[in-house]
Parts: sequence; structure tokens; C-alpha cells
Amino acid sequence: MGNIGQIDRAFFGEKNFSDYLFFYENKMSLESCFTSFLQIAKIISRQELAFIKKIKIILRSKRLYQLLAALFLIIGSNLFLQLCQNQFSFSLAFKFAFSWHTEKFFLGCFVLLVFYSFLASFLGSWLWGAATYLLTVIGVGVANFLKMKYRMEPIYPDDLKMITAFKMLKDILGTGPFLAYLGLLLAGVVVIIWGLYRSFRLPKKNQFIRAGIFLLATVLLGYINTFNNPQNILRKAYNQTALWIPYSQKMNYYNTGFMGGFLYNLKIDPMAKPKDYSKQKIQQITTNYDKKAAQVNQDRSEEKPNIIYVMSESFSDPARLKGLTIAGGDPLVDYRYVAQQTYSGQMLSQNYGGGTANIEFEALTGFSMALFNPQLTTPYTQLLPKLEKFPSLVSRLKTQHYQTTAIHPYNTSMYKRQTVYDRLGFDQFLDQDTIQFKKKLEHNPYISDEAAYQQILKLLNKKAPQFVHLVTMQTHMPYADKYQQIPYRAFGDNNATVNNYLQDIAYSSTALKNFLAKLDQLPKRTLVVFWGDHLPGIYSEAIQAKNSTANLHQTEFLFYDNRHRLQNSQQHHAIISPFYYQNELFDQSGLQVTGFNQLQSTLQTSVPAFEKQLVYQKGKWRKELRLTAAQQKVYHEYQLIQYDIVAGQQYSLQAKFFD
Repeated sequence: MGNIGQIDRAFFGEKNFSDYLFFYENKMSLESCFTSFLQIAKIISRQELAFIKKIKIILRSKRLYQLLAALFLIIGSNLFLQLCQNQFSFSLAFKFAFSWHTEKFFLGCFVLLVFYSFLASFLGSWLWGAATYLLTVIGVGVANFLKMKYRMEPIYPDDLKMITAFKMLKDILGTGPFLAYLGLLLAGVVVIIWGLYRSFRLPKKNQFIRAGIFLLATVLLGYINTFNNPQNILRKAYNQTALWIPYSQKMNYYNTGFMGGFLYNLKIDPMAKPKDYSKQKIQQITTNYDKKAAQVNQDRSEEKPNIIYVMSESFSDPARLKGLTIAGGDPLVDYRYVAQQTYSGQMLSQNYGGGTANIEFEALTGFSMALFNPQLTTPYTQLLPKLEKFPSLVSRLKTQHYQTTAIHPYNTSMYKRQTVYDRLGFDQFLDQDTIQFKKKLEHNPYISDEAAYQQILKLLNKKAPQFVHLVTMQTHMPYADKYQQIPYRAFGDNNATVNNYLQDIAYSSTALKNFLAKLDQLPKRTLVVFWGDHLPGIYSEAIQAKNSTANLHQTEFLFYDNRHRLQNSQQHHAIISPFYYQNELFDQSGLQVTGFNQLQSTLQTSVPAFEKQLVYQKGKWRKELRLTAAQQKVYHEYQLIQYDIVAGQQYSLQAKFFD
């Protein structure tokens, strides 16, 4: 290094020479490090290439695309259901899903994923499962959209039982939409059959996987079905952010989403058990009111007149609606002529645009829908078929040797009426096929009120006392194109549907007047209770906005006695709930009452009409009951008796409280 060192010292100088020397002496080490670095870089590059190759393989994988497609399907379908719930407002639906209620939206997605997994595993194919799932979601979504539009309430789980009520669906939807529905249903059946057929050809390994997924999905669906159990994990997850509104199903669905609202309406007990419910408590109530009834009956007649109930489909007074003016005359002129001569007024209906069976339930049983858990939306399908005995006006009159007949000139599948009427105690049920008089008006597809009244008159020719319950169909929707020559015109909501409805109730009004005139000629005393079940769901949003909730929930009613002996025949502006019809009729006609009737009458004096969030007291409408301690006691006794019958041990039935 002598010469090199000398040259280098001369070139670098003494100051930098030591640094140079260190570099020179470690030159081989640095070269080794560099070589190692290159080797590491090559290894990393090979790993990166391998990783990239794996990513490419994954991206090309069929399973990835299946997974992404499934996620898109679930999220998209839940969004579609939300769109239908929000009347296809994209803004509201997207804000609900991705801004306001994201947690609830994805909880709903989880439920839909379980349902999709069930279908896919059942059919042995993710593709055919997706097809069946889509058809189901589209059907439910559109049905919910239509129900919200016409009845202002969403689809409930129990509504799905009416999927095969073809005659009703055809009448409501019209020919075109009904054919589309049938096509959707047929497509679903074909997909299921074909999917099942193909599933048997799957390899053995796939069959085991399929069975495992099917078992897991089934167990999960069973658990989801217990959503209303307070310990249910899914319910607890919803409860973290959900604001449940028991008195408004419509708001429930809006606040928690379609899936949240739908789950909320799964199986539940009819009523919450009162803390003081016991056999002793029920005996105390029945004994007290039976004694009061016995005192009242000392001055009452044991007469057994014919009794006629007429629930007229959608019969109401359009003139009571703000924003609506009718030209061409008064379609209810004949009704008003009769109503001004007898006890009459307005009935508080539970719903707007629908809910016929619930009003019928209240009128025949004397029990209030307002006391049920909000998830029990239709007692005719959810409650009565499960009970062996159920007290009603029908069963009571049968103990007095009345012959009892139900008439509904339509098919028997609606609301399980065939089963329900049997449970309530009717001797016979005349439907559209068994009724003898079948006249229809112009292009109206339904049997007319006039024909139904002819059937009643024929039944009244018998010697035995008759109880006849008629549920009319003439004034049922759809209304468009029923009649050609219509003298009435509605302004403020002027359309063919409203005009046809005006003609419908005019015909109904005239038929009622003529029927009552014929009853006057009968030798036997005959009592009639006539009422409309609800307003038709045909008025525009503008008209609905101009009217109060109370205005949209009041229909016309009257009591009639062909011997003209009703006590309150001069009262023409009464407000009443249909569950008071029994006691009110027997009180006004001077007939003997039961202990249950006496309890009803006592409650009616303080609360003449009530439903959830709509109460009539002291001449005013309000949202909540206002009761004194004494009134609260009577109200609670009524609750106890209703619970005893619908969910308890029926001690009051055994005590003959209703006979």
C-alpha cells in the first residue's frame, strides 16, 4: 500500500485520507452487502409476483364474483323494499340506508341474507335461489307499495297468507296487474320445481355442504321468528337504535325500515298479561256485573226480535270531508231520510281505506282492537282460528234459540271467514256461490246490496227468531268504470274513481231505505244495526291533508226498529265504537242484558269511542284517555275480561258472563 498510500495522501490530503482508507479497506464488505441486497430484492420480487398472481387468480375466481353478486343482491333487495315503503322516493330510501339508519338497514340485510341462504340451499343452487329470492322480494315490495297507497298501512307477515286469494286480488288489482301477479307467481313455482330437480344431480360433497347451510339457515330463521322475545339477540341489536311506535304501524316501518317493521309484527301474545289477573279477580268482576245486569233485567222484556247486522263496505259521507264539494245532488239523500228518524251518527273506525275484518270482529264480539298488542293486526287470521271457543253476540243468541246466518256475497277465503264464522257460532254462511239472489248493477263485478237484502227478507220468513249478519260487497273497490251514467261530480278531488264511488253509495243508500220500508211490513219486531266499516282509500293526499285523523276515521251508522221503540231515536249525532253495538242495541230496545253488556255500558258512559291514539270523550277528540280513578277501574276491568278470553284461561266464559 506504500505507493498507493503516498499517491492517495497527495491526492486526498491528510485530513480525508483516513476516511478513504476506511472505505477502501471495507470495499469488499460493501460489495457483499450490495450483493445481498440484490439477492433479497430478487426474493421480494418473486414473492410480489407470486402475490400478484394469487390476486389475479382470486379476481378470476368464480366464487369471488358469486360473493360480490350475493352482497349486491342482498343490499339491493333491501334498498328496493325500502323504496317501496317510501313510495319510490329515492332520496328517502338512500338516506335511510346510508345516512339516518344504517345500522338498522344492515341488520335487515342480515335477515335477508339468512332467507336467501335458506332458499339457495333448499334449491341446491345459488343462482336458482337468487331467482326465487328476487321474485319473492319484488312481490312483497310491490304489494307493500300498493297497500301503503290505498290503505296507508304496510304489509304484515300475516298478510302473506292471502297470497292465494285470487278472486279478491283480481277484483282489487284489476285484470292487467292481476295477470302480472299470476305471471310472477307462476315464474316462482317454475323456478322452484326446476331448481329442486337440478339439485338432486349435485355431487355428494356438495349435498353435504348444502344440507349444512340449509340446517343453519333454518335454525336462524326459527330464531328470527322469536323476534318479539325480549331476550332475542337480533331484537336487542335493533333496540340499540330503534324507536318503536306501538300505536302507529306506519311510523314503525318508517322509523325502523321495512325489515324492522316486518320483524316487529312476527308472532306475539295477543295482549300483555295484567299483573292482577287471576281466577279470583275475574270471578269478582263477573259476580259484580252479573248482579247489576240482573237488577236491570227485572224491568226488561224477554222478547226475542229478529236482529240484523249490516256492515256496508266503505259506506261513508263524502260531504263531511274538507276540500271536497259534490255537485249533481246528494248521493246519501235516502240514507239521511232514514237516519233523521232514528238513532244515528258516526262510528269510529280503526282504519282508513281498509280493515273490514277488524271492525267486524269488534262489532260481533264486543272487544276492542285498541287493547291488543300492536303486532296482532288481524284477529280473524291470527287469533280466532287458534281458539276452540270464543264468546260473541252469535253464541249468546244461539243459547236463546236464535237461528244465526252470516252473509258475505264474496268468496270464503277472505280473512278465513269460513273458519271464523264457525268459531263464532253461526249456523250457516252464505257466500257468493250459495246466496240465492245474485243481481249486479251495470258493470259492477259484485253482488248488489239490493240482492243481499232480498236474501235477508227470505230468511226472516221463518218462525224462529233470526240473527243475520251481512257484510256487503257492492261498494268495494275498485270503483272506476262501474257505472256509465253518473249524475254526481266531485270537485277538489275530481276523478272517475271518486265519481263512481258517489254513485255506488247512492245505490246503497236507496237499497237500505227500501229494505227498511219492507221490514216495517213484517209481523215480527226486527232490529237493525247498519254501519260503514271505513272510508274508501281513494282520496288524494291533498284531501287527506286537509282533514283531521278523526275525520278520516268516521263512517255513518244507524239503529233501526221496525216498531219504532228505540229510546234514543231523536239522537242523530252520536259517536260510537263498534264494540258497543251489543249493549247499546239491547239497552235502547229494552231487551235483557248480560253481565258483559253491563260492563260495556258502564265503560261507554265515560269513553263513548276509542281506538289507538284516537279517543272521544266529553265531546272532544284527543290522543289519550283521561280517566278518573273510578273510570280507570272500569276500564281495567274491561281489559281483564278481554285478556281472560283472548290469552287467559277463559274463566269468564265458564262463568257464563256473556250469556
